[in-house]
Amino acid sequence: MASIARKLPVLPAARLAAHHCPRRCSSRLSLPRPLHSLAYLPPLSASLPRAPSASPRLSFRAPRIPIAAVAAVPPLSASAGRRLMAASAAAGGGGAGARWAEEEWDREVLVQHVVVGADQLQLLLELQRRIISEGVDLSDVAAEHSLCASREKGGMVGWITRGTTEPEFEEAAFKAKPGDVVRCKTKHGWHLLQVLGDRHAAVLDQVTVEEFARRLQEQYVLAAPHEGSAEGEGRSLEAELAEAEAESGGRRAVQLVDVREPREVELAAIPGFTVLPLSQFGQWGPTVADTLDPHTDTYLLCHHGIRSQQMAEWLKSQGFTRLYNIAGGIDAYSLRVDPSIPRY
Repeated sequence: MASIARKLPVLPAARLAAHHCPRRCSSRLSLPRPLHSLAYLPPLSASLPRAPSASPRLSFRAPRIPIAAVAAVPPLSASAGRRLMAASAAAGGGGAGARWAEEEWDREVLVQHVVVGADQLQLLLELQRRIISEGVDLSDVAAEHSLCASREKGGMVGWITRGTTEPEFEEAAFKAKPGDVVRCKTKHGWHLLQVLGDRHAAVLDQVTVEEFARRLQEQYVLAAPHEGSAEGEGRSLEAELAEAEAESGGRRAVQLVDVREPREVELAAIPGFTVLPLSQFGQWGPTVADTLDPHTDTYLLCHHGIRSQQMAEWLKSQGFTRLYNIAGGIDAYSLRVDPSIPRY
């Protein structure tokens, strides 16, 4: 180990800071402490890395979704990427190609890595040999040799999806099988990466209030009687959802979550939503996976769509796979779908 270490030049802090991994990374955090005001979200986990200069506190008053300031945002949403890749593959041959494109976009892989300088290939090869032949843990190698800030977390990058990292890094990661240790070169230097697991990628999309209303009526409340029928009189959305859940053997067809404060819900509300106020995170956060099904379509609502987006990002980091943020929130719903709901 000492002979390998001697090959590394002593780099000043400024130069170390200039080396970045394809995706800034952080270790998975434990459940955040309770919130005491509307001003801040719970801390986010490994899937939401922070930029070095970004504040860990996110303001709900930002004019745009503030999560973009601290996370590497993919150029396409998951659904948009799937459609684009499938269409491209179909144009080039269709059939199996389209299915392969859909499957590839639906995957995400868990990766840790070591990055060294572009002129240090021999060092990387030696490190790869020691990991494969001698059983040295890549986490220890990253802590000692990596130029990336992720060395403090054993080189953990976290779960990545197509379109979120450097193309060369992505190609190597998605070709590797769990347990494989492979290398690639990007503009940041030589990478030695190990795939620790793979799974279907989570969906986190925006839906308009019109689309939300349509989906709720057409996809989930399938047994709703025609307007004006005796059977339909007095039936609420809660009753329809409960009936759909009972018919599916207890599995909810859809989950509706309102993250606003109780005083806001008193002013304006859409029937059928479970209220989980962000300021009460300490009460419901530790058991959210028991309250909600991580694999059921989950629609999130707030006043204007900002807090609900942040909630969606946090749920995704906790393993929820089908998340939809209602863009514009209840204010847009009142303006464009149901004017009987008061605005505030």
